[in-house]
Amino acid sequence: MYFLTFTVIDWVDVFTRKKYKLEIVDSLNYCVQEKGLIIYAWVIMSNHVHVIWQAKEGFQLSPIIRDFKKFIAKKIISLIENENESRKIWMLKKFEFAGKRLKRISKYKFWKDDNHAIFLDPFWPEMIDQKLDYIHNNPVKAMLVDEPYHYIFSSAIDYYGDKGLVEIELLK
Repeated sequence: MYFLTFTVIDWVDVFTRKKYKLEIVDSLNYCVQEKGLIIYAWVIMSNHVHVIWQAKEGFQLSPIIRDFKKFIAKKIISLIENENESRKIWMLKKFEFAGKRLKRISKYKFWKDDNHAIFLDPFWPEMIDQKLDYIHNNPVKAMLVDEPYHYIFSSAIDYYGDKGLVEIELLK
């Protein structure tokens, strides 16, 4: 089980639009249903996503992470290019500039490479609790909501006894 953070390059606030957040929600659910992903916690902020993930037995986490990030990058960039997005030119230039610095990138770079992976040892429950609280309190600290369970783009509501947008397994 790992605590991971996926950050947009240059901390670009892409996920201020509901349609982009819903793409992430759909992709998370797809990864649970089709790719062997277990999600324990998640939150989508304006320019990053925090998760606690694990791969089911017989699956590996690295390919799931790779495919998730690749799919989301392509999908969001396509939406930016083809939808009515007021920040289109600015964002695409940022992503293109970041992509030009790397030979392996054909045009746009969306995510930072580092996922800040932290292994969560099941024999250290305090660390797991700390990361779970961190994830769920992120929108409160950002003053988006007063209570963690009020933010719909998070698993906090699941931990308060209701059903959220993404299929998760509870840790507590």
